[in-house]
Amino acid sequence: MTETLTFFIVAGESSGDRLGAALMNGLKSEHNGEVRFIGVGGPLMINLGLESIFPMDELSVMGIAEVLPKIRLLLRRIKETANAVEASNPTALITIDSPDFCFRVAKRVKTQMPTLPVIHYVAPSVWAWRPKRAAKMARFVNHVLALLPFEPPYMEAEGMSCDFVGHPITAEKQATNAQAAAFKDEMGVANGRQLLTILPGSRTSEVTRLGPVFREVAERLRNDYPNLSFAIPSVGARVDLIKQIFEGLDITILDPREITSAEAEDRKRACYRASDVALAASGTVSLELAASETPMVIAYKMHWFTAFIKRRMVRVSTATLVNLLTDTNAVPELLLEECTAENIYNSVKKLMDSAEARDAQLAVSARAMEMLGKGDDASGSRAAKSVLNFINSN
Repeated sequence: MTETLTFFIVAGESSGDRLGAALMNGLKSEHNGEVRFIGVGGPLMINLGLESIFPMDELSVMGIAEVLPKIRLLLRRIKETANAVEASNPTALITIDSPDFCFRVAKRVKTQMPTLPVIHYVAPSVWAWRPKRAAKMARFVNHVLALLPFEPPYMEAEGMSCDFVGHPITAEKQATNAQAAAFKDEMGVANGRQLLTILPGSRTSEVTRLGPVFREVAERLRNDYPNLSFAIPSVGARVDLIKQIFEGLDITILDPREITSAEAEDRKRACYRASDVALAASGTVSLELAASETPMVIAYKMHWFTAFIKRRMVRVSTATLVNLLTDTNAVPELLLEECTAENIYNSVKKLMDSAEARDAQLAVSARAMEMLGKGDDASGSRAAKSVLNFINSN
């Protein structure tokens, strides 16, 4: 009889939920026996059978100043999660990104269960900032699943095993031209009219800081392009906040709460594919847009204190993975003090007015997708094989 495997998986935000879902699918396919999943995750992971011990949305905070008001709740959740790991006695603990939360859980668990395999999915970007993190995490993490091809040596140098498993975005099904056209019809966007998708982030702090700036950009663009249409795909927890910020502006907000998560994903991808340009918060969404062949402008701002600290620690000149992987500045970035309505407006307008500029960016995005594993085995399967091989060899 084939052994039943139990994985305790912790994801702290929507991008982690996507990674976790791809990994869970891979583990189900690669293991001949039953697989059980417990932990913390979002709708994609829950739909695949995860027993989430509390809502993942509670962990979706970022930045020193943003975390402080929720510190008591987060500390309680760290303790609860570590206790739940010990109670479930899983085959392995798998933490996904969100290092501020996940590493604290893993550290507590390793103290109580020193022989439990701890696997972290998404190598911390030690090549970008805080290089000593790799040595610190090696005290309680045994194996790492890396999204970027140049990351394994950084982890292995500190004694952890590490596999490059690619990025799941490269294997995700993208919307077709027909689906994009159907989305435009649904929105009432006539042929020849342009569509701008606005993505102010998935965290409350992101939407609160970026939303008003993005709204000002949209208002200025509407004056230049009277027939321009706007769409905002949102996670369910941020719909009301987005409606409040963009109230009075003729804009379509895609609310996922009335449909299934699969339908919401399909509609979001159709929106991306239908868009002439996207204005997005810095993050994983830049890869989603690259995969959907959508030209983009990336912007980000944060609390002044968080920005002050990070500015002194960052070791790379770009925060957008398309630029980083290809060693280019193909995707316009407007970060921190450069994140103004004027700067963003000028960058978006340049892309909207120039098919040549859009095509040039898309060519670089296609190269980035190849570097992330497009055309190889799906990253969820590669990640699952890496997890199983590690467990079986220890």
